[in-house]
Amino acid sequence: MIYHIAQLNVATMLDHMDSPRMAGVVAMMETVNRQSEQAPGFVWRMDESQEPYIGVVPPVFPDPLMFVNMSIWESVDALFQYTYFNLHGEAFRRRTEWFARSTQPGTVLWWVPAGHRPTVPEAKERLDHLREHGATPFAFTFKRRFTAVEAAQAAGA
Repeated sequence: MIYHIAQLNVATMLDHMDSPRMAGVVAMMETVNRQSEQAPGFVWRMDESQEPYIGVVPPVFPDPLMFVNMSIWESVDALFQYTYFNLHGEAFRRRTEWFARSTQPGTVLWWVPAGHRPTVPEAKERLDHLREHGATPFAFTFKRRFTAVEAAQAAGA
């Protein structure tokens, strides 16, 4: 079976998206999204215009200032390259201009079978697991990675 890496990233914005304070990150978003879709290893990103997200995103993140993004990549290395070495990397380095600091992990990675599109509640379950248990084959980080084989073995597959 072929597996891809899914990622969820959450952060609390310092103001609403349409505020002047957020203008810098908003100005980057279209280019960042376009770059992600053209990056080697890109598979999919959550877009509220796509099923199953059309008007039915579950309120698992009830904070109106919560910024949520989710995507799928062919490999952890492809995701890592995209995350840190282009305009997204610049936005990441400047994140404290737009997003609150957190003591909790805001990014979680996990393996999914090729073709699977995770739901927001599924992704939040992975983030909650990471925050409660640390990195495991079920939910992990760039710093503490697990292979798809390790994840399948841990799941009993």
